[in-house]
Amino acid sequence: MKIKNKLIKRYRPTTASRRLASVLRIRQKTKPKKSLLGSITKRSGRDSFGRVSVRHRGAGNKRLYRQVDFKQTRFDLMASIEAIEYDPNRNSRILLIKYKDGKFSYILAYKGAEVGHEIISSKDRVAIKSGNRTRLKNMPLGTEVHNVELQPGAGGKLFRAAGAYGILEAKEEKYVNLKTPAKETRMVLADCFASIGAVGNAEYSLIRIGSAGRNRHRGIRPTVRGVAMSPNAHPHGGGEGKSPIGMKSSKTFTGKIARGVKTRKKHKYSDKLIIKRRKR
Repeated sequence: MKIKNKLIKRYRPTTASRRLASVLRIRQKTKPKKSLLGSITKRSGRDSFGRVSVRHRGAGNKRLYRQVDFKQTRFDLMASIEAIEYDPNRNSRILLIKYKDGKFSYILAYKGAEVGHEIISSKDRVAIKSGNRTRLKNMPLGTEVHNVELQPGAGGKLFRAAGAYGILEAKEEKYVNLKTPAKETRMVLADCFASIGAVGNAEYSLIRIGSAGRNRHRGIRPTVRGVAMSPNAHPHGGGEGKSPIGMKSSKTFTGKIARGVKTRKKHKYSDKLIIKRRKR
């Protein structure tokens, strides 16, 4: 597969792994704001008893957490973009913004963001341009949104990945209809806040890791097939020779029957809010 994109960097095929590897070009390299950094407690690999509690995860490069503001509650205060930064904890970029009162904050980088752009968050109507944030009921139909709340004031939960966005399709009393990237239509309270535009760095999906070493730096360990294990290590284990499944039926890692069984919880609270299911 040939990748024709100026933001994607391909290497010369000096080794087998370099032949397939590609990375994103980072236009601006700046040091993160120290006051907005925090530590991360690793929750992967083995627990305090020495047992593997999170499979296929562990090690990886040490990271510092960037305190991203998913609420943006400093209303009616203009902010300017100071820098576009790399965040090792997510696939999207983040923006360092400075409010008029001198306070700094991190937010998700939207598509088309540039240093010097000004954005605002308000409870009332705002200019319909990427980066601004307001309630869903204040936006016209067809608007692309990201970092959408599910409960007013709880902070953005939906459409936070690189390139993600939802489309405002309809307004019905206290709810609005949002179309997701998976073509699912669901209702969200109209008083919930959302940022206008799509999340940037959509080219992330074109990256090819190329080597196992790069995955180890990301904290992803090798994945061993279940059928290659013993019965006490995995539900697929056991059998003789090249047995597809050692047991009578395919099961999950926790022992539940997997084939033909729906994994979504029955009578989930959000069932009533989903108008149209995603396409298979």
